[in-house]
Amino acid sequence: MKGLTILLLLFGASCSMLTTSIAVDTLSPTAPIKDGDTIVSSGGMFELGFFSPGSSKNRYVGIWYKKVSNGTVVWVANRDTPLNSSTSGILKVSSNGMLQVVSVGDTNTTIWSSSFVSPMKVVSPVAQLLDNGNLVIMDENRTIWQSFDYPGDTYLPGMKIGKDLVTGIDRVWVSWKSLDDPSPGQYVAMMDTNGFPQIFQKRGSVLHTRFGPWNGVTFSGMPTLIGFNSTSANEFVMNDKEIYYKIAVDSSVVSRMYLSPDGGVSRMNWVDRTQSWLTILVALRTDTCSPYGLCGPYGVCNGQIFPICSCMEGFEPKHPEEWNAGAWSSGCVRRTRLDCGNDDVGFKRVTGVKLPDTRSSWYNLSMSLRECETVCKRNCSCTAYANLDIRNGGSGCLLWFDELMDVTKYNETQNMYIRMALSELTSLTSPGSASGKNKTITITVVSISVCLVLVGLITLAVYARIKKKRSYMKRQANLNEDSICDGRKEDIDLPSFSLSTIAKSTSNFSTVNKLGQGGFGMVYKGVLEDGREIAVKRLSKYSRQGLDEFKNEVRCIAKLQHRNLVKLLGYCIQGDETMLIYEYMANKSLDLTIFDKSRSLMLDWHQRFHIIHGIARGLLYLHQDSRLRVIHRDLKAANVLLDNDMNPKISDFGLARRFKGYETEANTNKVVGTYGYIAPEYAVHGLFSVKSDVFSFGVLVLEIVSGQKNRGFSHEQYKDNLLGHAWRLYKEDKTLELACSHLRDTCLNSEILRSIHIGLLCVQHHAEDRPTMSSVMVMLDHEATLPPPKQPAFFTEASSTETNTLPHAPSNGSVNNASMITVLDGR
Repeated sequence: MKGLTILLLLFGASCSMLTTSIAVDTLSPTAPIKDGDTIVSSGGMFELGFFSPGSSKNRYVGIWYKKVSNGTVVWVANRDTPLNSSTSGILKVSSNGMLQVVSVGDTNTTIWSSSFVSPMKVVSPVAQLLDNGNLVIMDENRTIWQSFDYPGDTYLPGMKIGKDLVTGIDRVWVSWKSLDDPSPGQYVAMMDTNGFPQIFQKRGSVLHTRFGPWNGVTFSGMPTLIGFNSTSANEFVMNDKEIYYKIAVDSSVVSRMYLSPDGGVSRMNWVDRTQSWLTILVALRTDTCSPYGLCGPYGVCNGQIFPICSCMEGFEPKHPEEWNAGAWSSGCVRRTRLDCGNDDVGFKRVTGVKLPDTRSSWYNLSMSLRECETVCKRNCSCTAYANLDIRNGGSGCLLWFDELMDVTKYNETQNMYIRMALSELTSLTSPGSASGKNKTITITVVSISVCLVLVGLITLAVYARIKKKRSYMKRQANLNEDSICDGRKEDIDLPSFSLSTIAKSTSNFSTVNKLGQGGFGMVYKGVLEDGREIAVKRLSKYSRQGLDEFKNEVRCIAKLQHRNLVKLLGYCIQGDETMLIYEYMANKSLDLTIFDKSRSLMLDWHQRFHIIHGIARGLLYLHQDSRLRVIHRDLKAANVLLDNDMNPKISDFGLARRFKGYETEANTNKVVGTYGYIAPEYAVHGLFSVKSDVFSFGVLVLEIVSGQKNRGFSHEQYKDNLLGHAWRLYKEDKTLELACSHLRDTCLNSEILRSIHIGLLCVQHHAEDRPTMSSVMVMLDHEATLPPPKQPAFFTEASSTETNTLPHAPSNGSVNNASMITVLDGR
């Protein structure tokens, strides 16, 4: 009997040295586990406990397979904060529902926590390991935290990749640093929700590979995932609460996807017969065309041919020498330039490719392809369009508003339609063109060809000389024809400067005198013989500001006189040169000050409010007090100039439109403006009014207060643009956090809050909700109670079906990302 007792004691001691599996699948505040203990899911598929990866001696808390492939880790809690081999630890659930890894010692330090605080009171939290590998914390039948929301390097069936728009949780897939180190590695797979959702793989901060966009069946360009259910069973969800992708898997197969430390993505199935994992798909690492943007803008990658990069039809290499040497990143450019003011455009159908990057895109779920084409054709910055969903004959609308990047040849059936000049389309579709059969080259008699060429050149030279002279005379005469801005025939009461005078004043357009440039051309500083400093706007011959817009700017500014409008001193038209001469603004444009980290510190709140007030006065004059009643249509920080005393002056009236006294709004087929400032009703429907300028003013106010660009701002957690960020802070009663940090320390917080409030009123989604500029002036000058603002337009980069439907657009599931539809800044 005594011997039996000794044997039992020895057996118990030996068991205490081994890892023990507790016969439960839960943890509670009163039942933690220590290093050496584990819990097992109810079906025995997964196990949770402490482990050391590979040759490492560090200790981590993780989940691994138990029933199959014993020891294959699928999730790690304390990736960045391991326990060293000499320290013991425990895993517990706190009374407030947080999962914690605690280093046991003199201080019992918490080295890792789930860091989730429930908005509701937690009563009896319990952590449970489910048989799908998900560790959930429950409290009275509600889930308050789950490991599936924080994936590691392994994707398990039932996991989501994407974003919870309510909580801000971004479910990204992060590789290990090495096989011995589970801390976050270089590679991340994620759902990008800027524009229409697509899947990115990044190496650090660099975009490595892209799949997308979602076409109703799969992500464009994504390889077939063998072993998963048919793609039609995969789930893509996009609503006002979340955007995610979930892969359907045959329940009879044990499978996982694995992101390796070197960036490879493997699809693995467990094989009972061999008791091992079978790798059935390796993606991202082996595809020749997988690196993002390999062939540059408007380039197409085809891994089945050499060279692998080619230009889209109608395009040619931007730098032919580099291209021919195999350096393709600079991409391609159009053979025939697009003229924004010319309606002679069409669309070239392209099929069998992965669709381009959609970060600069707009989408609508309910539009037809015909409606999609109409919207794209009306907006001169739209570069291409396609159906959003390829099922059932196609539906929805996806528009691109930037260079087409990362296009790859694939066996896909979706069509894309690329904007081209009509003349280019004609050449592509004509018999014997490069897009048809191979050209048949007919060689004629050399002597006759040479003679014809010589005669032609002589004739062209004579004709060009005559045409140039006539063109100059016509352009001078045109300036005194019917006024676009006024509608009456009258002469311009402005001096005309000679080209020699302007060239001398700018040191022959020296780069030293260059102040800046835009889509219109260059701006130079000059000094006239009488000592006056001037700014010369020299239009490029490729400028999107044509002669009509040039005349418009001359006539409008010549008739508008206000201290908050820039003063036009004259113009110059001579030969191919077209120039405007302004008064020189010593402090240049507003954007160079408020968006520069060091220069913006020089602007205190008094100066910023003075600028806001001055812009408002200038707009009020344009809308109400001038005899012309002008809508600017391109109000932005770059078009507000600052003089020596930091007085703001509105400039650049090339896109301005005059309203008659009885008119309230107008419609245009040519939508122009600048991304980030344009109002939704104008961007989508071509409707503009004084309220369009009010919207732009509201954006400017929020930019001046915050020192952030609406166009470039993206909240780290919520991916809101500046308008969305301001709205969220307002709703959370944290409005002051929008202001630059050095402004919050002043005693003028009430004035800052009031300005933000006015800005939000100006950027409301519907034009009729926005105040007039006369109302804005009253609000700026008086302390009266302000009405609560409604939700702004374009308030998030990944907008919801419910909150951002475009005005008057089809409402059946229409999803708006209309901040992407505006014309990119080319002026």
